[in-house]
Amino acid sequence: MMDQLIRITLSPPCRLLWRLLLPLLLLCSLLVALLLLLLLAVRLVLQSFRKALRARDGRPAVAFFHPYCHAGGGGERVLWCAVRALQNRYPDVNFVVYTGDQGVTGQQILAGAQQRFNIVLPRPVQFVFLKHRLLVEPSLFPHFTLLGQSVGSIFLGWEALTSFVPDVYVDSMGYAFTLPLFRYLGGCSVASYVHYPTISTDMLAVVRERNPRFNNPDFVSNSLFLSAVKLLYYCLFALLYGMAGSCSHLVMVNSSWTLDHILSLWRCPGRTSVVYPPCDVRAFLDVPLEEDGDRKCHSVVSVGQFRPEKDHRLQIRVFKKVLDRRREGLSGREAVKLVLVGGCRNQEDEDRVRLLRGLCQELGVADRVEFKLNVPFEELKREMEEATIGLHTMRNEHFGIGVVECMAAGKVILAHKSGGPQLDIVVPFEGGQTGFLADDEDGYADAIERILALPPAGRLNIRRNARQSVARFSDQEFEACFLAAMEPLMGTLRR
Repeated sequence: MMDQLIRITLSPPCRLLWRLLLPLLLLCSLLVALLLLLLLAVRLVLQSFRKALRARDGRPAVAFFHPYCHAGGGGERVLWCAVRALQNRYPDVNFVVYTGDQGVTGQQILAGAQQRFNIVLPRPVQFVFLKHRLLVEPSLFPHFTLLGQSVGSIFLGWEALTSFVPDVYVDSMGYAFTLPLFRYLGGCSVASYVHYPTISTDMLAVVRERNPRFNNPDFVSNSLFLSAVKLLYYCLFALLYGMAGSCSHLVMVNSSWTLDHILSLWRCPGRTSVVYPPCDVRAFLDVPLEEDGDRKCHSVVSVGQFRPEKDHRLQIRVFKKVLDRRREGLSGREAVKLVLVGGCRNQEDEDRVRLLRGLCQELGVADRVEFKLNVPFEELKREMEEATIGLHTMRNEHFGIGVVECMAAGKVILAHKSGGPQLDIVVPFEGGQTGFLADDEDGYADAIERILALPPAGRLNIRRNARQSVARFSDQEFEACFLAAMEPLMGTLRR
């Protein structure tokens, strides 16, 4: 009866499609079953590799995925402090670092960690050198960069997984799309330390409100159609990002700001905790803390990698405005200089520094701005010691290790009124002020003027409060919190 009704009501092409429906469904089911069998076979092969490695080495392995481990930024400091803490606690565990750095040896990488961060590991680690780090370079994807890098990270993660299969996998650089790869194909316990969410609700708000930013150019923000397309793309990507991140057995975030965004996207509150990054507080505590009223030149120091989001251009424009005001006789007679200290990861960062030097020439401040690139730790400390003000201008900074280091060195910090600096760092300590916050060019210039106009005793009081407040961000506090968070996963190695 039903077949007769279908023959009566459907045209010949539709009847053909109806007859093909069941075979198509069977074919799709067969393809899905074959795919699942293939994935299961891959998982079994990879697990056999892991068992063979463990039998050969006689101990379990924990691997960190950090393709830029030789970059010298705050994320790398977290990596080496985490490895050091685990090595001290678990001497019978093998530790591996997946890195994409080429042209260097493992010994040179560890020597760089000692030189830049004053970190010495109890024993060497094993390095797996990945050949295809280009797949996560933003320059490879001029459009749809987030999606391109994320897909690239899957292929780079596959290279890592097939090179070495660990028992515990830790993504310490924010490549969330590698987590399901290691969990479901590698059969690993997986953890992640999130410095900065790949996409955040703030990014969605910027596109939705059509605000121009470094990651939302004018031609997009000025177009209703392009803004709608980009918003849809961001929403879909946020959904995929949340699904990938939720695969993590354990999630650590570096600040209250990052926690809010990760909870809204990954939705795993029971597995998520805040572990403040380790800041080299102790190394700066011997910087003299005394009145600076006899200084003939006040130094404003900025510490941070030369990435676009750090907004060094804003720092230079603010400095130009401060100099103009002081030339007009609105302030004291002491000279002022700006010192930009930071690391260059690649050619793109070096090109950015050249543009910044050009901006200094254009604004006529080149003789008062110094660039200190990839400097060793002792030189960084020396610049901190000579500075009066620590300057930080990144909007929605996930944490701000440079901010903490400036405060530990006894500098008057001036940071952006957002993110980690506002929520976690530049907050009152025992009722006393610890620094200043600003959110635009005039606000920064005004704050610098206020800081320089304070009596030396007033600046000293703020500096003293700041130094005392940052003890909660020390290496020791990080190690205690990191080890406590990792204990459930490390406990699985004993089974």
